[in-house]
Amino acid sequence: MSKKITEKEIAATKNQAQKTEEEEVTVQKKLISLYALQQINSQIDRIRIIRGELPLEVQDLEDEIEGLETRIANFLSEAESLKKQIIDKKASIKDSEALIKKYEAQQMNVRNNREYDSLSKEIEYQTLEIQLSEKRINEYNDSLEAIKVEVGKSKTILDERKNDLEVKKSELNDIVAETEKEENDLIEKSKEYQQFIEDRLITAYDRIRTNARNGLAVVLIERDACGGCFNKIPPQHQLDIRMHKKIIVCEYCGRILVDKELSLLYKE
Repeated sequence: MSKKITEKEIAATKNQAQKTEEEEVTVQKKLISLYALQQINSQIDRIRIIRGELPLEVQDLEDEIEGLETRIANFLSEAESLKKQIIDKKASIKDSEALIKKYEAQQMNVRNNREYDSLSKEIEYQTLEIQLSEKRINEYNDSLEAIKVEVGKSKTILDERKNDLEVKKSELNDIVAETEKEENDLIEKSKEYQQFIEDRLITAYDRIRTNARNGLAVVLIERDACGGCFNKIPPQHQLDIRMHKKIIVCEYCGRILVDKELSLLYKE
């Protein structure tokens, strides 16, 4: 006994077919968007390569200038400390000289040799204190002279580095001015394509790009091989890639694979 197909079942079958078709189109749209995103990111990479090492050179100069300024500040702080110690030693010398005069005056009124010898030892001790303080003052002055020389050298280098930084920044600003609009337009364009790709795919794409030496996360099949690592792709995988029904990655390098036919669907 044959079963009669109802209109409801026919409608359900049509809906299922339409849903399947939409899913296939969605996957294809994702693949096109991923390929487009790769092309845009590669253009941005080329723009940044034009800038060359200038941003790094600018950063290195800024770091060196900061280091030199810290070095000079430390020298100046040390110099202030030495000057304070010199003042303290000079005050100590005056105190010792005052004590020597006091002890010499007391020697004039001693009652016995023991008191005289005791005062003589105090005078000798204060004399040694004066000599030691004078020695320290000379050492501090020598250190101050050495610091003065080092500060002078550091300031000369600092001025040179500041001039270098000004030149490098000017060069960088000129290049940025020439390429900034183009880069910003490309970044905005990339955002348009990202809306067709779910977050997990964007995260995977960014991770592949970061790990890839040439920044390529999406590559074409070239001569039956991956356009990234050049390993051969099995025929069945090539067929699946051409069907545009699912996202397939290279089993060797992990890059997302697309065929030439899909790449032609992308219009800049």
